[in-house]
Amino acid sequence: MFESAEIGHQVDKRTYDKALPAMREALLEAQYELVRTQNCQVIIIVSGIDGGGRRESVHRLNEWLDPRHVETHGMGAPSDEEQDRPPMWRFWRALPPRGKIGIFQGSWYSLPILDRVFGRARKIELEEAMTRNVQFEKMLSDEGALIIKFWFHLSKPFQESRLKALEKDPRTRWRVTERDWEHFKRYDKFRKASGLAIQLSSTAQAPWYIVEGSDPHYRELMLGKILLEALSMRLKAKHSPSHSISALPNLPKLDQQDILRSLKLDQAMEKAEYEKKLEHWQGRLNVLTRHPNFEKISVVSVFEGNDAAGKGGAIRRITAALDARSYSVIPIAAPTDEEKSRPYLWRFWRHMPRRGRFAIFDRSWYGRVLVERVEGFCTEYDWLRAYNEINDFESQLTSHNMVVLKFWLSISKDEQLARFKAREKTSFKQFKITADDWRNRERWDEYEEAVCDMLDRTSTEKVPWTLVPANNKYAARIQVLQTLCETLESALKHYKRPAKQFS
Repeated sequence: MFESAEIGHQVDKRTYDKALPAMREALLEAQYELVRTQNCQVIIIVSGIDGGGRRESVHRLNEWLDPRHVETHGMGAPSDEEQDRPPMWRFWRALPPRGKIGIFQGSWYSLPILDRVFGRARKIELEEAMTRNVQFEKMLSDEGALIIKFWFHLSKPFQESRLKALEKDPRTRWRVTERDWEHFKRYDKFRKASGLAIQLSSTAQAPWYIVEGSDPHYRELMLGKILLEALSMRLKAKHSPSHSISALPNLPKLDQQDILRSLKLDQAMEKAEYEKKLEHWQGRLNVLTRHPNFEKISVVSVFEGNDAAGKGGAIRRITAALDARSYSVIPIAAPTDEEKSRPYLWRFWRHMPRRGRFAIFDRSWYGRVLVERVEGFCTEYDWLRAYNEINDFESQLTSHNMVVLKFWLSISKDEQLARFKAREKTSFKQFKITADDWRNRERWDEYEEAVCDMLDRTSTEKVPWTLVPANNKYAARIQVLQTLCETLESALKHYKRPAKQFS
């Protein structure tokens, strides 16, 4: 794995000085072309052995490139705010938009390797982490990102001599810490763990480049030339990678039944019964938020459904029972330019709540497999891969003691028509009805098929869908509140401390 990076690669200063100006000029030209075309976002991971030149390489990149279009992130130990969310949250927040370059010194590889080296994780846990990393990077690549991963390596004797030389010189002594020597004592473990990590995560869409770090001239020219070639190849391609596939068929339809048509949409409930039950379940929800364990978890509620099914009304009955400081309602509309410049899950990751808080989504990440699928806003490949990506996303949330609930509010086509007409006649409700609502109604059958596929492929054991018959708004609101209370009560009762995120 590392043999070719321990043979003493060198570039003399004359060769370095001759090659550097042209390379820097070409890098800047490629960067400006990237900014102009918005072809993709570039993600550079800088990792490696202590003393191998990670810090210096990051400085060089910021020196060679126009810093206005570069975002540099030094990812150390997670902060308290970051520990309140799933481990990948802080990396999602830092992803650059199209046209920019994001440099990560410390990445989603750092903690799994360190945990293995220091005995906090078993080999199988490192392997599982690398599988997740590969899935994450495949998604970024499918969304158009260019991922370049550098591993700067030193042999064990050279690392020791470098640390001693730095420590001996008064000008550089500050660069060597007790942590560096502690890591050096575990060099063999680092080599073994990082070798396995690289082996498992070097893929066609995101390969590792192992560069010998003993000679700075060699290291820097390799860094620049690899980056330049990767940028040039992507820019020549003009467009982000696209995929065309023939989807496997869905289950054949031998009758007219499906999961939505099997629902009994007209649930009986009169206003007097509703008001009595509403008071009960809102009170119970409020009491649950004052449970001692509530500060150790967070709640993510997703509301999807037919247009005019009553999502907003159900959400308002939840928030009426909560302290206004403890929740956020996130209405999801068409993505902004900022959001479209990043992978589609980015805009949802950024809204994940801290512990002790609710995040309530009025429509959600399921737009990828619903409206984007039906309206042709993404390719067949994109919405097919989204099922697995969404399941993985929600699994990360639940693994971090986030309670995730998903509600589909369903009404009949006739009931929708009646509500549309009522909205048009009521002045203070007219804003709720748009031309898009009428247009979507014309594609009722296509949306129904997409919803059934979504329910089949994303209703998992840990995060199932709750189907809410909503022709009767009273019954629908009570079902939502009751489900939320019972799920939250179970989570508080069976609370388990999440695994610690180590530095």
